[in-house]
Amino acid sequence: MAALRPSLRKRSEDPRQARPLRPDGLLPRDEAGPAQVARHMRQKVSVHELSLAGNQHITAEKLNAASADVIDMFIQLDLAHVWGDVGKAGIDGSQYDTWENNMLAESHIRYGGFGGISMRHVSDTYIALFSHFIPCGVWEAVYLFEGLLKNQSEVTVDIVHGDTQGQSLPVFGLEHMLGVELLPRIRNWKDLTFYRPSATVKYQHIDPLFGDPEKDVINWRLIENHWQDLMRVVLSIREGWLSSAALLRRQGNESMRNRIYQAYRELGRVMRTIVLLRFLSEPELRESIQAMTNKVEAFHKFSNWLMFASDVLQDNDPDHQEKTIKFNELLANCLIFHTAVDITKVANDLIDEGWEVDPVDLATITPYITSKTRRFGTWHLDMEPPKNKAVGRLRMAA
Repeated sequence: MAALRPSLRKRSEDPRQARPLRPDGLLPRDEAGPAQVARHMRQKVSVHELSLAGNQHITAEKLNAASADVIDMFIQLDLAHVWGDVGKAGIDGSQYDTWENNMLAESHIRYGGFGGISMRHVSDTYIALFSHFIPCGVWEAVYLFEGLLKNQSEVTVDIVHGDTQGQSLPVFGLEHMLGVELLPRIRNWKDLTFYRPSATVKYQHIDPLFGDPEKDVINWRLIENHWQDLMRVVLSIREGWLSSAALLRRQGNESMRNRIYQAYRELGRVMRTIVLLRFLSEPELRESIQAMTNKVEAFHKFSNWLMFASDVLQDNDPDHQEKTIKFNELLANCLIFHTAVDITKVANDLIDEGWEVDPVDLATITPYITSKTRRFGTWHLDMEPPKNKAVGRLRMAA
């Protein structure tokens, strides 16, 4: 009877039966594990070698380093600088389904799904800089700077775009201290308070935008008195002694009596008011924010297309889930780099044939091309270094 007990287990107790349904009402596809991958590679690599390498030798830190190598090679391409500004990035999350019995799994109120959030830091040049896998209930602004600080590539980001979930007053204050310009897309911005520099300041045309002269005034003395404390916090974050995510989690609305929180909030009022005024007066800024948001959403769609074997993260281990997201980022970055090299070769061939190639036209081409990518079929493993160096220079007239 003991041998029969597993078969008598209720169907509802099987964790695979708790998987969310796809939009078409069907259960998600099975994951492409080591056995399926080895079969596609014509058994040139064994199942044991694949599972051992993936489970014991691959870590999130190694995946970050590998992705950084791809990013550093990508930004050396001329086409990367045609596509966008290397110093600009967008941050947004995408929901991934998981099993219910999970440490990170929660129901997401906006996406309407059950699982976790993949936070992506995507460069204006289309390539991803960093990825996190976080719970659905976490305010996305908490992880706004964590990925930028942990990014191991040579890319330095000084302008960050996000959405409404990626901003708050303490976040605006911290971004200024870190030397980053936060320019988010804010929903219902007209309902936000514009803070006055002093109670006596009046404006001729835009004064109705600002708050009450008695209570909605910047407390400059508070910022001055705690400036050294703010600098200590920023230096601790820069040196890795303090996590920006841990700081922002503590600097929530329940920290009203915390003087550091009050100082960051006061500085955030200054910075957010400036951003709101710029948002109103600069149409090109609004276009830039919208364009960056569209690029991040396009990367989400592209990376989801590459995660073809499963519609759900089929593991309850948070470390394995994090590695899955980072594997997906690395694969997407490799394909983006490969596509950029191919486009460069085609552009140079056209130039050699006498055609005129306009950088403006090249800027309209996206590397998120899926029509020429085979996700199925035979996968070839080549451990030898490439014979020819990738050509990244566009032979266009200056």
